[in-house]
Amino acid sequence: MSSQSSPEHSDITPLQQMVASCSGAILTSLLVTPLDVVKIRIQAQKTPLYKGKCFVYCNGLMDHICVCENGNAKAWYKAPGHFSGTLDAFLKIIRGEGMTSLWSGLPPTLVMAVPATVIYFTCYDQLCAIMRSRMGERADLAPLLAGAIARVGSATVISPLELIRTKLQSERQSYKQLSAVIRSSVVNDGWLSLWRGWGPTILRDVPFSAMYWYNYEKMKIWLCEYHGTRDPTFSITFIAGALSGSIASIATLPFDVVKTRRQVELGELQAMNLSAKATCSTLEVMRRIVAESGAAGLFAGFMPRLIKVAPACAIMISTYEYGKAFFRKRNQEQRGERTLANQEQRGERTLANQEQRGERTLATLHTRPDDGDSRHESTQGK
Repeated sequence: MSSQSSPEHSDITPLQQMVASCSGAILTSLLVTPLDVVKIRIQAQKTPLYKGKCFVYCNGLMDHICVCENGNAKAWYKAPGHFSGTLDAFLKIIRGEGMTSLWSGLPPTLVMAVPATVIYFTCYDQLCAIMRSRMGERADLAPLLAGAIARVGSATVISPLELIRTKLQSERQSYKQLSAVIRSSVVNDGWLSLWRGWGPTILRDVPFSAMYWYNYEKMKIWLCEYHGTRDPTFSITFIAGALSGSIASIATLPFDVVKTRRQVELGELQAMNLSAKATCSTLEVMRRIVAESGAAGLFAGFMPRLIKVAPACAIMISTYEYGKAFFRKRNQEQRGERTLANQEQRGERTLANQEQRGERTLATLHTRPDDGDSRHESTQGK
């Protein structure tokens, strides 16, 4: 089955892979964001958000740091009334604020999350196809390496943009003032300051991606064999995505806890206009968490992360695979139509050639008797 993957990838273009991943990213955000909005609203009623405090917001694709501007007065993370649970929060938000409130805060984050996801998935598919064709007997390891490399690339591109977005929000500046924000950050802290927080992101996301893609490809092959099908169905990719995402999220949970803590600290320092050089390293943050909460502190938020990651991975990968299957079928139909048209053209040309040869043959037959008669007449004259 693994040997069949490379031809599959060559059946669609990189542009079609980008369209498929973009569609999956938008759908994932629309379905997963309400869960995180409700979570933030419930947390806000337990621990009120004061001005300058940061919190993590997830749209199903990426984690984003949001800076509280005016305490609980900010509409989408304000906590009006009392929520007794998740379902109660859903119902009260819809009744009191309208359905669209469940997607509050989504548009600004999609500006970075969708391009990052498109880069990540397209690079993975391209790298995986190349590696599988060159690794021979070790082709099974191609998803692991391709997933890790693709994640490094997308994280490196997006990390500076995410820090700049947080800074813009904390200083309440518009995107028109973006160049001034970048210049001040570079002057104060140097160019590498734009990638501050990149280390913890890589420590979490690269192992996650490597394990996710390796397990996903293995589970997809196994489920296809179990159901006796060559091509994975929507349900097969959905289940494989959910299971592989769950395994990867559990294994990388300590790095997620450290990354979240560092992101929040960096965001709050930026909100207070303090130099980010004062932040601790990843190892120091990990030691502090262990000192405060013990080793169990590194696995805090186990269930919320699992509930968030599993459906997000399942929706994203199944939609992406469905999009690729759609384009693959469309390309095959177009190739079939072109092949049929070429065959018809060749047939028409062959028929035309045959008709021309037939006409020439008839013309030759008509001229030969005349030549014979003239020779016979000349012989009799002699």
